Amino acid sequence: MRGVTRLGLTGGIGSGKSTVAGMLAERGAAIIDADAISRQTTAAGGHAIDAIRQAFGPAFITPEGALDRDSMRALAFSDPTARQRLEQIVHPLVGLETRRQAEAAITSGYHCIVFDIPLLVESAHWRAQLDQVLVLDCRPETQIERVMRRNRLSRDEVERILAQQVSRRLRLQAADHVICNEGLDLPELARLVGLLARRFGL
Repeated sequence: MRGVTRLGLTGGIGSGKSTVAGMLAERGAAIIDADAISRQTTAAGGHAIDAIRQAFGPAFITPEGALDRDSMRALAFSDPTARQRLEQIVHPLVGLETRRQAEAAITSGYHCIVFDIPLLVESAHWRAQLDQVLVLDCRPETQIERVMRRNRLSRDEVERILAQQVSRRLRLQAADHVICNEGLDLPELARLVGLLARRFGL
């Protein structure tokens, strides 16, 4: 009986994680998107909303009942402890849903589960649960250009986001596999993903 490979997929903002996750899904991997789960918990009616309202006040909840991301982002930039307090609320909920989805994927017969986790390197909790880690890497300037174009943020906003993420050096140190997503077109990226996918049982 084939075992299950638990692959952590990570990289800085704008590195191409979602694109590579999609390519691995096309090859038969189950994808667990920690960011998507986090957004669900902080959407209107999400499990984190009541605790966020109690911790930060109603000003951080939109009229629709979701987390006001712009207000929270502004607070996190001025008060580093705000981000930590938010993570203490959201991360346990993300962990529970991640485990539920992983168990469902195993029950469904998947042989490779990809955990798309932006903060993988920052969390020893995640690393201990994974068999291998794949890091998407590119130059910081490339990240800035991509995110400015994709998210319509200013350079200053993107640079502040990058400053809060783990360093490129530490991310690469945590990697079992690295794809340098610099100057690649989609067919070239897909070829590299395909070569690695065989090692993950895909």
